[in-house]
Amino acid sequence: QVQLVESGGGLVQAGGPLRLSCAASGRTTSSYAMGWFRQGPGKEREFVAAAAINWSGDTTYYADSVKGRFTISRDNAKNTVNLQMSSLKPEDTAVYYCAARIRNAYRSASAYKSTRDYDYWGQGTQVTVSS
Repeated sequence: QVQLVESGGGLVQAGGPLRLSCAASGRTTSSYAMGWFRQGPGKEREFVAAAAINWSGDTTYYADSVKGRFTISRDNAKNTVNLQMSSLKPEDTAVYYCAARIRNAYRSASAYKSTRDYDYWGQGTQVTVSS
């Protein structure tokens, strides 16, 4: 079992930064694929970013809508995965979820873009970007 707890959400003005963290417990997640998803009001949950380890090392992958503005990173010593968000836009407003894949996570991060690719989920943290 893996428990995931997100933190760092809140209200921020457009153009500002925000950093989300996801603390994992129950297992060490350094070899897992980790992802961030978000769900806006009235919308389906959508992929934001993923981090995974393949034969060449650490890999990351981003949705086009956040590429160049968001950065996913791991802190293996703390068993956390972070999402640094910058240049935030009102359309980034959503509940952000952290997810972990513990099964056969040996491909590049670009392989893990679907909610079905993940085994465990956090409860979510609200991010609201005001214009």
